[in-house]
Amino acid sequence: MTTHTANLVVPGDRRSRRRVDRANYGRRTWVLFAILTATAILMVFPVYWMFVSALTPGGQSQSSEFYLFPSSPTFDNFTEVFASQPVWRWLGNSIFISTIGTALSVVVSLLAGYGLAKFRFRGRGAIYAGFLVTIMIPIQVTLVPSFLIVARLGLVDTPWAVILPTLFDVVGIFIARQFMLSVPDALLEAARLDGASEFRVFFSVVLPTTGPLVGVLVILGFMNRWNDFLWPLVALQGTDALTIPVALSTLTNNPAFSSPWGAVMAIATVTVLPLLLVFLVFQRQFVQGIASSGIK
Repeated sequence: MTTHTANLVVPGDRRSRRRVDRANYGRRTWVLFAILTATAILMVFPVYWMFVSALTPGGQSQSSEFYLFPSSPTFDNFTEVFASQPVWRWLGNSIFISTIGTALSVVVSLLAGYGLAKFRFRGRGAIYAGFLVTIMIPIQVTLVPSFLIVARLGLVDTPWAVILPTLFDVVGIFIARQFMLSVPDALLEAARLDGASEFRVFFSVVLPTTGPLVGVLVILGFMNRWNDFLWPLVALQGTDALTIPVALSTLTNNPAFSSPWGAVMAIATVTVLPLLLVFLVFQRQFVQGIASSGIK
């Protein structure tokens, strides 16, 4: 009788193989954990250093000594800069411009994305291609024409000089169109057959499904407007009309502070809070919107 011993699996060997697999999986898990931890530290360290610099007194901040935490932390940088500069006015300007600009831009992006995704008309492809081409145009090319238009409208040195030229957000329209393509056409046709107008179809049928999309547009739009530097630098000239990024650039070499960089970091620490708040509020919609709009 012939026995095929090569095909037999010994139970002990099977248990040994499982132990080896578990050991390899554990090593891979620890390696991945170490890599992710190191990456997280590298990304968080600049924020930590900003906070540490804001708490560092003038003498230590000017020295070449490396430190992870100041020897005598103090809030003098915060009190000094808030007492001598219109920081609250700058924060108010940035909040107004970012909030109103983002809200209006989201409305424009939703309507434009819906029109490009769900309406059939001649030249639709050419118009959409023209939108995408404008992404490749550097902002420096449009600075002078935009400033001349704003100046002739008498909006220079006002928040609307920053808000109005940024209402047309090509990236926002692109993301909105990609999301609108996933809305079933049969759902829209059913609403039209029931006698709903196009505005009723948009507001009652399409808009309730755009929660994730709105989250994406709000976070991206608010972040871009809050951090925008070049256009507000051109359009805003008075000290009281400045936004936070532009105002920070005027404080870097200010001799009135005992620690100029400490003052800058103190304001920067405060300005991070609105961005964190917006992200925390819309983070779930942001993740869902990125996944559902096809932007990976």
